[in-house]
Amino acid sequence: MKIRDGRVAYRPIDLDLAVTVEGTRDILGIWAGDGGEDAKHWLQVFTELRNRNVEVVLMLVCGGLKDLPDAVEAVWPLGQGWA
Repeated sequence: MKIRDGRVAYRPIDLDLAVTVEGTRDILGIWAGDGGEDAKHWLQVFTELRNRNVEVVLMLVCGGLKDLPDAVEAVWPLGQGWA
């Protein structure tokens, strides 16, 4: 997406969506990335979500981002926060 921050630049937009056990959808957050979707970026996003009381991950869907599984496991270790 084009974002103006002093100048116009293309930046990735991450939208994190949750589906509750009741079936309602909640937008957890929208982040404008700095161009990279590496483990550091995802670690910041997941840490913010955990700090905002996201305690349990039932399912995580990603589009082939190789660093995402490592970042999610660093924030919610397997067996702790995974149902």
